[in-house]
Amino acid sequence: QGQLVESGGGLVETGGSLRLPCTSSGFTLSNYAATWYRQTSGKERELVAEINTPGLRINYGAGVRGRFIISRDNDKNIVYLKMTNLEPEDTAKYYCYADGPFGVAATRHFEFWGQGTQVTVSS
Repeated sequence: QGQLVESGGGLVETGGSLRLPCTSSGFTLSNYAATWYRQTSGKERELVAEINTPGLRINYGAGVRGRFIISRDNDKNIVYLKMTNLEPEDTAKYYCYADGPFGVAATRHFEFWGQGTQVTVSS
């Protein structure tokens, strides 16, 4: 059974930075497109950033463009979300999502969600 695990969340002051790694077990994350979402209580899930398998196609949500960077290290099967100039509005639980596989022979399409990591930005 495949799993995704996010880490790196915590409490940070306004203007600070965090880097969130997303790792996998039970499947090869480098063969999957990856997306970071975030959600706060009472609000809909929001797309933060997405990246395709080779890391050549990247898209950001409007609220984070220019402050967040999504990247991946396919040799290590890790997807990162580097967050800079954090604002209190960035406070949320951040989730990693992966779907695929792409670029390899497969008979099924899979989707995985992590349990999330909490990011809290103090004002």
